[in-house]
Formats: sequence, structure tokens, C-alpha cells
Amino acid sequence: MMNRRQILGAGAAGAALVSSQAWGKTSNMGLPEAALMDTAATQPPKAPSTGLDYNPVVTLNGWTLPFRMNNGVKEFHLVAEPVERELADGMTAHLWGYNGQSTGPTIEAVEGDRVRIYVTNKLPEHTSVHWHGLILPSGMDGVGGLSHPGIPPGKTFIYEFDLTKSGTFMYHPHADEMVQMAMGMMGMFIVHPKDPDFMRVDRDFLIMLNAFDIDPGTFVPRIMTMADFNLWTWNSRIFPDIDPLVVNKGDKVRVRVGNLTMTNHPIHMHGYDFKVTCTDGGWVPESAQWPEVSIDIPVGAMRAYEFVADHLGDWAIHCHKSHHTMNAMGHDVPTFIGADKGKLTRQIRALQPEYMPMGTAGMADMGEMSMPLPDNTVPMMAGWGPHGPLEMGGMFSVVKVRDGIRPDDYSDPGWYQNPPGTQAYEWTGELPDFTRADSAQTQITPKPTTKG
Repeated sequence: MMNRRQILGAGAAGAALVSSQAWGKTSNMGLPEAALMDTAATQPPKAPSTGLDYNPVVTLNGWTLPFRMNNGVKEFHLVAEPVERELADGMTAHLWGYNGQSTGPTIEAVEGDRVRIYVTNKLPEHTSVHWHGLILPSGMDGVGGLSHPGIPPGKTFIYEFDLTKSGTFMYHPHADEMVQMAMGMMGMFIVHPKDPDFMRVDRDFLIMLNAFDIDPGTFVPRIMTMADFNLWTWNSRIFPDIDPLVVNKGDKVRVRVGNLTMTNHPIHMHGYDFKVTCTDGGWVPESAQWPEVSIDIPVGAMRAYEFVADHLGDWAIHCHKSHHTMNAMGHDVPTFIGADKGKLTRQIRALQPEYMPMGTAGMADMGEMSMPLPDNTVPMMAGWGPHGPLEMGGMFSVVKVRDGIRPDDYSDPGWYQNPPGTQAYEWTGELPDFTRADSAQTQITPKPTTKG
């Protein structure tokens, strides 16, 4: 027989993960509360109530999982289960996730902490949890069949390990991975530095890149898709329903981005340059940090960058693959640019007076028109700004830099009003000579050269 401390010691030495049933006759056998979330709004950061100090992260359109202390160990409870996630207003997906949401809640702890994570499986098949990037015993690594047996439906397993390094990590199944990740099972794991002053920032945002292939009018992702996803999301949310990143002028800001999609994503932020300060391997020394305005996030990887918010305004932040800032794309739609649909339009309107021809001069008109859509889908382009349609979707949001934002305030401050003289405007005067239409016909005669 092994007592509880001996079992924990065996786990630390790399023994296989153990079922919670092994703890049935021990004290403190109750599981931590399995906190749930039923809203897609960004939740305020949870300041540490015990242990070492740290600046908590803000998960865009997500939340942080609470924990309890038990004899010096931080205990969390993840529940793998079917969930309904509101991808956008008017569209809900039937996914698999954790604690009521996809993506799952963010786990936050501190370098040097010992964590005990209960994982209850409410899926129709076995599962596991791999702690992507963390250094831990082999038996706790979460590869079903290799690290430990899969967690059967209805059972609860325990993962327990020490957090030996700080940084940004992820968690996801390594059991029927193709299906379970395509259904939305993933989350972020943040380990804060033991020294609260090391790499400290004022605002720390967290984004998980994921994607789905959900046909218009349906609810369940197509799990066999390898490349042609039609919904590119941040934390299982699509623009215009991704919350903005709200910061106070002068704040030092970090943005952490993890990628568990099937392709890379060049994340570009307007209005600023920034320094890349963290990768999957850990923190980048100051002497090695490099400046960027776009940072490519490889598949299965994480990048974090930092900047000082010294430019007021509303600044776009988005994936720079143009199709990734669109929603519900039909990849088999033909291109009609330059086509004359006049005769066809008259014939169709004889039967359907509301018919609107589209695509002959580009697709921007989709951002302005309100067209009937199938139930449970969203338009390909959406979102309105202070000056008209934004014609965006998918992986897009806005960094909103303002004066006077309180440290605990992440609410949307509304649209920025550009000061006089700082906004592009229409010119109605006479054009300079070099831009006149006839200037293209002007021939410039080269000056003759003389030889000495």
C-alpha cells in the first residue's frame, strides 16, 4: 500500500497518471469546484489571492480557471465536455471543449508552483490532456497510450507536476487528436515568473488561434477538413464579435498568441512596431529581442510581443492572410469581376424581384448590404466602424489606446475621434501636373551628354 504522499512522489518520478478513484479513502478527497462559463465576453483578470504576486493575463473573449490551495498545492478542475460556443452574434457552434467553453479556460500559476489538475471526461469517447511546452514527468505528458491510458468517459484522472519554468504554454488532447482538436478542445497555460518584476507589463493579453469548417446553416464542424477552413477564429470567436484590446496611453502591453490551427498566421498590428519577447522555448533576452510590425505564428507554436502604448487611436490587429479576415467563405464561388450580369439580373428579377447581383466589381458591396442568410451563419464581411463598413471578419480586432483608462477597466471605450488635421480627407481642388490624366502622354527628352 502507498499513502498519498508516496503516490505523489511516484508521480513526480514519472509514474503513470493515476485515477481519482485511487484517492477514495484519503482525506480531502473532494474535487475542486468545476467552474463553468456561459458567456463569450472577455472576463476581467483574476488577481492572485494567495501565493506569489503576478500580473494576471486577460484572455480575449475568455476567462481564467479558478483554483484552490490544498496543502501547498494549487488544484484545478477541467471538465472535457460537449459545449455550445457563440462564435458571433447569430451563430452558435456545437463543439467539444472544457468547462462550458471552447476554447477552454486559461490556467494561471507561478514558476515553482506544484499543480494538481483534475480532468473529468464527459465526452462520448476517451480523452487525455497534453501540456504543450511544459517540462514535466513522462507519465504526466498526456499522450494517450504512451504516457498513460486514455481517460474513459465518466472518469476523472489527476495530473500533478511542478512548474519548472515560466512562459506561455498550451493544453490540448493527445487522444483522437484530429477529432477532438477540430471540435475545439484547446486552451492556454500561463506560468508567471517567480520574480514579479521580471518581464512585468501593465496589460497582458492572450489570444488562441483556432479554426473551424462549419457549413452555413449547420452547427457541427467538419472534422476531416485539412486546409479549407471557412471560419478563422481568435479564442473561438470571429469579428465583429471579437472584443477589442483596450489599453491606457503609456501602458506597457504584452500580446501572447498561440496557434493550434492547421496553418501559420502572420499577425500584424497597425500603428506600432513591437519587440518579440517570448517564444515556445522561453523568454528572449533583451539583447536578442527583435523589432517587428508583423510576427508569424507557426503551427503548434506561440509568440509574445510587447510595446508601449504611446499612440492614441483605434489600431487594427489581424492575421495578414486576407482570407483569414473573412467569414463563412465559399471556396467554390466563381469570380465575376468584369462580367456583365445585366441580362441575367433582369431574367432572375422577373421571378425574384429582391435578387441583387454581386461580385462584378469586387466583393465590398457584401459589407454594406443586408442579405438573407441561412440560419446559424454570419456574413462573409461584417462590422461597422465610425466611417462605414469595415469589410472584415475572422481574425481581426482593434487595439484601442486612450487616455484615462483605469488599470482594472477593459470595457470598450467606443470609437476614437481623430483630432482636426489628423484624418485623411477628399481633395476637391485642381490636381498637380504630375497626376493629370494627360501627363502619361508627356515625353521627357533626355539631355544630351558631352564628351570631354
